[in-house]
Amino acid sequence: MQSAEQWAQENLDEDVLRALQNQDQAKVKQLFNEIQKRLQGEYVIDLAPLKSAASAILPILKRYEETLPYALWLQTQLDYLQVADQFRLIIKPPKPAPGQPPQPPPNPTPQQERQVWVQRLAQRPWPDTAKTYVSRLKPVFTAQKVPPELVWLAEVESSFDPRARSPTGAAGLFQLMPATAKRFGLRRWPLDQRLKAEESAGAAAKYLRYLHGHFKDWRLALAAYNAGEHTIDRLLQERKAATFDNIATHLPAETQMYVPRVEATLLRREGVKLSQL
Repeated sequence: MQSAEQWAQENLDEDVLRALQNQDQAKVKQLFNEIQKRLQGEYVIDLAPLKSAASAILPILKRYEETLPYALWLQTQLDYLQVADQFRLIIKPPKPAPGQPPQPPPNPTPQQERQVWVQRLAQRPWPDTAKTYVSRLKPVFTAQKVPPELVWLAEVESSFDPRARSPTGAAGLFQLMPATAKRFGLRRWPLDQRLKAEESAGAAAKYLRYLHGHFKDWRLALAAYNAGEHTIDRLLQERKAATFDNIATHLPAETQMYVPRVEATLLRREGVKLSQL
């Protein structure tokens, strides 16, 4: 709880916390801290035990205007927790060696991830607001010489709701962090341009164009959009690798799932594979 308290002070707005009851504050602080830690951790299946707590806290966050942006963020993260729970049932931990501590279950392979995400999204309808934004924002991506199909990144990031905000400060349709937004020309004062659809899409498209130019591969570019280009560069160098699949199981747990989730979303919404872009 001390760790959660410190993390909350550094990441959560005081107005948000004031909107919650004391008991709810403690639950939210602890859950957000744990989700962030495990999303950035090594093992996908470590996220599975958080599914029930996240489902229970979501209605509390939806109750207040101040906490609604975090509820919208948590709703998108719930998919990761639920998929991790699926893998918990599929992937068994290794048999313990005599005299050795138990080893964690291995991470799912990229092929397993792709298969599960395609199945999960197979019947999912468009987000309610997608029809409002998709036709408006595809020309923004095209203007930046980025495949317009990648506008569907907004479904993965925010379910096409510009109010979504992560506890670490990402905001808007494309969940841009403050430093990334500034790097690609957005202002946060007097109004946060990350919350404006066209401006947010333009910055996201510029970032994607830069990442694809750097990595020459869409899977690696998307991994870098989620985890940062330095993380991907470091892993490629350490593993002497050249592809996403070669480093996938060593990425942060969120990124391991993020790229296959984007792939499955593009397949579901546009009928295209990343390799066809």
